[in-house]
Amino acid sequence: MDRDRFEDILSALRADGKRVTVAKRAVARVLVEQSDHLSAEEVTKAAQRYAADLSPSTVYRILEEMERLDLVVHAHVGHAATVYHLAGAVHGHLVCTNCGVTIEIPSRHFDALSADLLKSYDFRLDRHHVAIAGLCARCRES
Repeated sequence: MDRDRFEDILSALRADGKRVTVAKRAVARVLVEQSDHLSAEEVTKAAQRYAADLSPSTVYRILEEMERLDLVVHAHVGHAATVYHLAGAVHGHLVCTNCGVTIEIPSRHFDALSADLLKSYDFRLDRHHVAIAGLCARCRES
């Protein structure tokens, strides 16, 4: 686990006047340990290893609080549940409509699209929430 990142999350919570509870520690630990995008259900299940009585509603509240503090970002990737990950480099997602795999891609792939949307429609693209549906290489081959 990246101990510095974990402590940074706890420090940000404290700086906002929030108590750092066992539940918040458990959720922060899971987010730091996992490199994948996780649904709230997956966060709950993993965090229950550290706080057995942690409820899904508590996890949702913690994720919302962390998102308000720009510690966590959520994304909608296709028809699947909303997923969460630690804030960091802005990126987009490619989602396979067949197997559901999600591939993280650098936001620079959306530079031209973003500029065109702004120019043509006065619409600013939220690159954290970009998800493009299609077929991954493995599904195309089978």
